[in-house]
Amino acid sequence: MHKSLARSAARTRTVALLVFITAHAAAQPLALTTEEDHRRSLDLLGITSLRQGADGNDPAAPNAANYDESKATPYPSLPDPLLTLGRERVTTPAQWWQVRRPELVELFDREIYGRQPEHVPALTWRVAESHQVTIAGHAAIQKDLRGTVDNSAYPDIAVELHATLVVPAERSAPAPVITQLITDVFIPRYEERAQQADSWQANMLARGWAYAYLDTATIQADNGAGLTQGIIGLANKGQPRTVDDWGVLRAWGWGASRLLDYYETDADLDATRNGIEGHSRWGKAALVAMAYEPRIGIGYISSSGAGGAKLARRNYGELVENVAAPSEYHWMEINYMKYAGPLSWDELPVDAHSLIALVAPRPVFISAGLDGDQWVDARGMFEAAAAASPVYAVLGAQGLGTREFPPVETGLMDGAVAFRQHAAGHTDQPNWPIFLDYAARYWEANPVPPLKGFPK
Repeated sequence: MHKSLARSAARTRTVALLVFITAHAAAQPLALTTEEDHRRSLDLLGITSLRQGADGNDPAAPNAANYDESKATPYPSLPDPLLTLGRERVTTPAQWWQVRRPELVELFDREIYGRQPEHVPALTWRVAESHQVTIAGHAAIQKDLRGTVDNSAYPDIAVELHATLVVPAERSAPAPVITQLITDVFIPRYEERAQQADSWQANMLARGWAYAYLDTATIQADNGAGLTQGIIGLANKGQPRTVDDWGVLRAWGWGASRLLDYYETDADLDATRNGIEGHSRWGKAALVAMAYEPRIGIGYISSSGAGGAKLARRNYGELVENVAAPSEYHWMEINYMKYAGPLSWDELPVDAHSLIALVAPRPVFISAGLDGDQWVDARGMFEAAAAASPVYAVLGAQGLGTREFPPVETGLMDGAVAFRQHAAGHTDQPNWPIFLDYAARYWEANPVPPLKGFPK
């Protein structure tokens, strides 16, 4: 089809859909399939098609994912996180907080993760149930939390967040707490593993720390068809997203912030010593949550890959094209899809190193596996962590300390930016004890205070 005809057809489809949406704006939430919403999103951008993503399953496929470092097509350069849009070099904390950081947040809002609405409906927490439990021999109190979002402005959508908080029954002071982003599909398996003496849950309780599971599915569904439901749908009163509306990763991060609100009201917890953990897609969300929420003190970012800690400019494993495809596009805002179509990776105004830089100067541990975890590109995440380290230095914190990729099972743990690749596959289990020791260094010897004057 001629390009002008294709654009005309796209405009016709978009106009027809907008007419349909307008007619139903006061009615129930608009129901679109993932495929319909993905197509609608491309139409809003005037794009007829996207480049094909990498196939991570079939090495013989024409578009097989690249796992050869010599073919990773090294990028010519990365956007400099310490160079303002006015081409001024950032050398002081004041320049970072007042000028450069707000610029980067705006670029991520506009092009990558989307803008959180200015007025998201309020949420009220309650303890639905509290009871005694025993985790690997450790007495604890389990609190089942429910967070009800005010839907009075649009009653057709109800949102109730679910979280499970486990606090050591015997402790000498309010407990630090780490939130794990997960869904209820996996929670029973995690609770079973928790009963093992060497589980990370048992390790935390033995230290006098608390942990929580936050069910992200109760915040926002992990698919495109759910974008007119959940907190995104409620904020939009049941209508589809505009091109820079927030995606699912930011919505999950919003949920983590709201759970932190609860922590600040619970006398059993020391909310000033809190952390977040996520693996795979939840690793992406945990990093995004840290970038936007100043109260999160420390993070364990496991196998986050593209859209998380992996540099988008590297042709290795998962690509921008995969994240923009129907199976993953909902994580991001619509504008992101341009970089898998008419625009190239090198035209991205920011990359993963800039996202990690937004966490500075707080400690963050970037983790990956080996066999079976190539998709997330451990080296690409390491390079992003190294490229973010100069920002930490400007803020008076130690970065990664090297640009030399370490051997497997060799942790770079001395700085506020840490990295370790374990020898197992796509799992967060092997690096949990490493992370807990890392957190203890800050919480027990040098507590991490919440950032003050942090720009929203």
